Amino acid sequence: MNNGNEERKLQGTDANVLEVLRAARLELEALLRQRAEITRQIGTVKQAIIGLATVFGGPALQSAVLDLMDHRTTTRQSGFTRACRYILTEANRPLNSSEMCEELRKKFPEVVSRHKDPTASVTTVLNRLVAYGEAVPSKDSHGRRAWRWVADENWIGVPPIPGPPPQRIEMEN
Repeated sequence: MNNGNEERKLQGTDANVLEVLRAARLELEALLRQRAEITRQIGTVKQAIIGLATVFGGPALQSAVLDLMDHRTTTRQSGFTRACRYILTEANRPLNSSEMCEELRKKFPEVVSRHKDPTASVTTVLNRLVAYGEAVPSKDSHGRRAWRWVADENWIGVPPIPGPPPQRIEMEN
């Protein structure tokens, strides 16, 4: 596609059409910013729910929380992404793909067992979560790529709720 041709075409376009396009672009940009903020707020609420379920509930409540966190109905198995979200929201620091796999094997072994290369699958899911605005990439102490859940700025610095160590969770498909 040649940008010079596009510019020439736009120059010959009615000023009203250009104004409508400009207004639509500005509205789209504003909506995308709002979506990113809403996604951050959703992540914060999800972290709070997971923390409360971990402290005050048993495996049954944790399973119900997982259902609440990802209530989409699909024909494909969405347990892997849901499990990655859960691990990331529960973590108190950025995790690299190896650490994510280790946590997944501890808490969701049946989900991990369906993947030929869990590290590649984790990396793909984490990159998607970044694209969705749910996670942000960073570097760990060894310079490897790591990811952390996006939290609402109002909650940054608030200490996590202490509680018993998390238990292994059975997920339905």
